Amino acid sequence: MKRVASVWLPTTRLWFWFVLVFCHGWFHSSSAFVYAPVNRQRSTANRRGLGALHDSHLLARRNAKTTLPESPDDDSPRGFDSNGSNDTKRAIYFSSAMIVQSALLGPFLDAYHSAFGVLQYNRPLTLVLWGSNEYPALTTTWWVPLLFGLAGFIIGWLYVLLDRARLDKTDNRTAIWTQPSGFKILMGISLFTFQYWLSGILYSSGAVDRSSLLSLMSVLATAGFVVLDSTFAGFLTSTATAVGGPLIEAGILKCTTLGLFGLDQSGYHYNDLGETGFFPLWIAPIYFLGGPAVGNLARGTWNQLGIALDVESQSATKASQRPLAGCSVCNDTRCVPCPNCEGLGSYDAMGNRMVKCTSCRGRGFVICRSCFDYYDEDPNDIEAIRELMSRMPD
Repeated sequence: MKRVASVWLPTTRLWFWFVLVFCHGWFHSSSAFVYAPVNRQRSTANRRGLGALHDSHLLARRNAKTTLPESPDDDSPRGFDSNGSNDTKRAIYFSSAMIVQSALLGPFLDAYHSAFGVLQYNRPLTLVLWGSNEYPALTTTWWVPLLFGLAGFIIGWLYVLLDRARLDKTDNRTAIWTQPSGFKILMGISLFTFQYWLSGILYSSGAVDRSSLLSLMSVLATAGFVVLDSTFAGFLTSTATAVGGPLIEAGILKCTTLGLFGLDQSGYHYNDLGETGFFPLWIAPIYFLGGPAVGNLARGTWNQLGIALDVESQSATKASQRPLAGCSVCNDTRCVPCPNCEGLGSYDAMGNRMVKCTSCRGRGFVICRSCFDYYDEDPNDIEAIRELMSRMPD
């Protein structure tokens, strides 16, 4: 109980701090990678009038939650598009994002079990961060981020490919599950984080026995799956994770015991060998809940990449279709003589007085309105028009 009391406060603070930081980071750091093509197109849209195009994609995504694709061949946004180049980019970006996000998240979750004495590394690598010297925020070893990155890569692709295979009946309900909102993605990661934390603290306290902990983790994993996923594709992936994860751990633990691959130095062991002789069985439902947590992150990443690359592709298509000769009305100078003062900058008013033209501000020219269509610009974007006119010499 002394150990529990010693780690309760720092690890409780760790859990809440980590959820908040990860929520913020997912939207502003990791997702910046995913949204980078969208952001580039958004800045171009502000100059070239493509804002409506981006808005239409966002509207289509919202409508997709309640509206099915018009035809069975419509794979957007969760399938592969007809552009081979976009498919390659999407696959590379998606794979990289899943590996990086999983490699960053996984070791911190695993650190809960280290902090509560569930497992122990032979030669741990530690980072104090917000923890203490006795209970650092991160306890891991060099191969753990690589293993979690590989797991995120495999789980992510299983979700994407099984969704593509349409194992579930195509209806409105399925569309909602396969296009999770940002809130649902973060809720899944938070619940997965909480399960890691709860299992560690219950084990360390000795408040429940091994069987009770297995039952509790199973209930939590089942409830989490029902709330977060409920698709057959997700069930297959989560089950494979719950079986494959422990089997991989058993292999690593065996190699550690035999001293293979240098794991006698960088390996680990569970303090409770449990029913298997390697680890307690309550580890399996934790792996199971990792399915929908990582799977929804994969779905969200995949969908947003599809939208981003689609906007990029359509923008490039519109640019390639634009005539190269320039605007025929103004000879591509972007300005024409002011129709109010006939290009003089002033005009005769009553009493034979010369008055400065207010339409062109005395410059004698105004922006060419034919260029709006040619350059796909918004004629109602007054700030953009003023900025363009300010760069034109008198």
